[in-house]
Amino acid sequence: MRRAVCPGSYDPATNGHLDIIERSSTLFDEVVVAVLINKSKKGLFSIEERMEMLTETTAHLPNVRIDSWHGLLVDYCRQHDIAAIAKGLRSVSDFDYELQMAQMNRELSGVETLLMSNNPAYGFVSSSLVKEIATYGGDVKNLVPGVVFERLMAKVAGRAAPTITDPAGSHGSAD
Repeated sequence: MRRAVCPGSYDPATNGHLDIIERSSTLFDEVVVAVLINKSKKGLFSIEERMEMLTETTAHLPNVRIDSWHGLLVDYCRQHDIAAIAKGLRSVSDFDYELQMAQMNRELSGVETLLMSNNPAYGFVSSSLVKEIATYGGDVKNLVPGVVFERLMAKVAGRAAPTITDPAGSHGSAD
């Protein structure tokens, strides 16, 4: 069985993520979408929420399953008999970083990395930008799957958008 993992934080999952997952599912018998657990970072969504959204978002893909991991990805691959890592590339800077990681992962474990160019429609989309735009009331409906959009709007509705304050304490009036 040919297996691949699509690792990421998925906080939140975007249409760019879904594009890579869907395309990977046509190339491999099984694709594991592995949500990174980083206890030193506080995400917008909990690991459980991310996994629930991904499960709903990928329900139409019978060979995709959702899991989570912490530690080295190559250890996860060894433990689950996964021979390949599938990643998307949006830019040259993504390529530089991902190539170095691919070479290191190959050296550490023999796990291969498939670097897939993004769909140009999603080349500018990142989870960080989606969260920032949504926090300020911008429209991200076309950037994330429907279930993610609904949960993201509910999540940011409960948070006040950051305000910009003048460090000097003035309110724009001249003295």
